[in-house]
Amino acid sequence: MSVLNRRSFLGTSLAGLSTAAYFGTEAWIRHAKSEGSQPPTGPREFSPSTLFLTWQRDPTTTMTIQWVAAETPTDKSIHYQTLGGSVLEVAPTTTRPFQNTDLKVHRCELTGLTPGTEYQFQVAGLSTAYRFRTMPAKITNTFQWVSGGDSGIDGHAIATNMNAARQDPQFVLIAGDLAYDNGKSPETFLKFLENYNRYMVDSQRRLIPMVATLGNHEVDGGYKKPRTAAPQFFSMFDGFYQDTTYGVLDFGDYLSLVLLDTDHISPIAGEQTSWLERTLAARQDRPHLIVAGHVPAYPSFRDPAGKDDNLGTGEENRKYWCPLFEKYQVDLVLEHHDHTFKRTHPLTNGLYDKHGVLYLGDGSWGKIRPPKTPEQRPYLAAVNECYHMTVHRFEGEQRFHTAIEESGKVADVCMTVSKRPSRRG
Repeated sequence: MSVLNRRSFLGTSLAGLSTAAYFGTEAWIRHAKSEGSQPPTGPREFSPSTLFLTWQRDPTTTMTIQWVAAETPTDKSIHYQTLGGSVLEVAPTTTRPFQNTDLKVHRCELTGLTPGTEYQFQVAGLSTAYRFRTMPAKITNTFQWVSGGDSGIDGHAIATNMNAARQDPQFVLIAGDLAYDNGKSPETFLKFLENYNRYMVDSQRRLIPMVATLGNHEVDGGYKKPRTAAPQFFSMFDGFYQDTTYGVLDFGDYLSLVLLDTDHISPIAGEQTSWLERTLAARQDRPHLIVAGHVPAYPSFRDPAGKDDNLGTGEENRKYWCPLFEKYQVDLVLEHHDHTFKRTHPLTNGLYDKHGVLYLGDGSWGKIRPPKTPEQRPYLAAVNECYHMTVHRFEGEQRFHTAIEESGKVADVCMTVSKRPSRRG
């Protein structure tokens, strides 16, 4: 621990953190689409162009900083402090392979942070200063975050990135099909990270952390494959998914995100379902209990009914998981894969029930299809053919879910209330 040289630290450049801050709505959509999806070219030396934030543990007191670059012999530790503080902390960075390349994943987890606090940091030897904020400590704090799925790297995905950043979320959850690298294109995954680094910065120039789940386009072969079939995804997210391909991220004692693998590597039935029941049962005191996975239980485009001995989309979810969501009163299920906007009715056993479970999706961050209608799928309450992401605003025990299209138009708004009593204090 040492006293920070404030002139050198605070005087560093923040230019290059985000182009998004300098564009109005229509301008940044035109800019994003003009960027296209050109893959990175030329030799890769150390650069923070892939740097992003995520979590391995409680987001109220930790932050993980990661980037992909060539390994260098120089010190790449992280120097950090509270914004406006005077004491500098230093944390070491580890490296591990970025699979199928000669590059390395550089990772540093900061721990013992103060909840609801802004920090700034630098990578040793670099001039750029970055900012982030930890999650609040209590349910009484109002906060908002963004969710979606099925991104890719083209102009629509970039425009949705920028639209999401304009909401000043405290984090982003992308539930599967991040880059569409298909488990065998590290260049595509790197371009996804570069897009995220460039555009996922809020109005105060804070980096926005990313939480992710596995989708079929992270996996070479899509479904029922070994962990080695998703080398790029686990190169980046094995800090959280250390032993399994599913897990739970607990935000203090007020929010739990239960992140599932919809049969890409871990089967739905069996150990994952047993783990899911134990996890939901143990978190009945959470005011906000939210599940996210990629393939939907209630699809808005694909057929939920099986044919010729093939399962319908979401059939195993409905058989093994939905009864647990209903039993343990899950507040919200986020699911994607179908490339539409959808909101279901609150459901119990697939039928409308005002006390049932709400399902939101359906994966059109950067991909799009025409959805089926509520007349065709009676469990659907609202659908739209649009690129979108959803803003979730939590105010105590109330939650407001607003789907926003690529253009900035509001596609849908709904409000839910916690099904469990809060733990205040």
